[in-house]
Amino acid sequence: MLIFYFGIIVFSILAGIIGALVGIGGGIVIIPILILIFHINIKIAIGASIISVIATSSSAASVYLKDKIINIRVGMLLEIATTIGAITGAEIMGILNTTVLLYIFAFVLLISILPLLKNRDQEVDENVKNDNIANYLKLSSSYYDKKQNKTLHYNVTNIPGGFVIMYIAGLISGLLGIGSGVFKVLALDDVMKLPMKVSTTTSNMMIGVTAAASAFIYLINGYIDPYIAIPVMIGVFVGSYYGTKLIGNTSNVYLKKIFILVILVIAIEMILRAMNIL
Repeated sequence: MLIFYFGIIVFSILAGIIGALVGIGGGIVIIPILILIFHINIKIAIGASIISVIATSSSAASVYLKDKIINIRVGMLLEIATTIGAITGAEIMGILNTTVLLYIFAFVLLISILPLLKNRDQEVDENVKNDNIANYLKLSSSYYDKKQNKTLHYNVTNIPGGFVIMYIAGLISGLLGIGSGVFKVLALDDVMKLPMKVSTTTSNMMIGVTAAASAFIYLINGYIDPYIAIPVMIGVFVGSYYGTKLIGNTSNVYLKKIFILVILVIAIEMILRAMNIL
């Protein structure tokens, strides 16, 4: 039994590191591991993931806020779209065909890789201009990049496009009960042209807010098993801690390449779930 829990902690540490680096919270990584390797019920696995995401998101966000990498204004603005999407998803969950949705979202993820591949070797897009909304709300910002040893200034564009993607992110959370961090990062990095470090750290902060909203539902329905949730939380917390340390000394280019790999894994995971293999 000790080996069982030790294994969960080890895999959770890995999930936490990946989640902190690419801004997806780690849940989308640990859930299939809990199901396939440890044969844990999917709803219990999701419940454990949600609890761990709340803890680790809060911890990681405090570090990123201290380093002034997170764009709080952008995160709180887009949280409106994510919340509305999550409520919509929960309302129509029983109407739409989940299998079809999984295939659609997997296809969208695979298509979204194309622009990322095109710009994968670009540290920061210097040709971005603030749109009118970004100017009005003063969303442009800067952060000190330890890797480059200098302060990087960036602008924010296409707020409406970011809202649409964030709404989809919330919709996915409400419909499928899975993390939507990957869509949050896509909205921030690919659509709104924020640097990858800002995108992943801001996404990390937002994930905790989204998870907290759904945790109560899983709790009252009995899907949070402390014997599973606690070792997962410990492992993801430790992994997230080291992930936050790594991100400061990691280039935006390298983070993009990791993110592209994670997208491929998640797309495959969605296809497997649609085929009832996962």
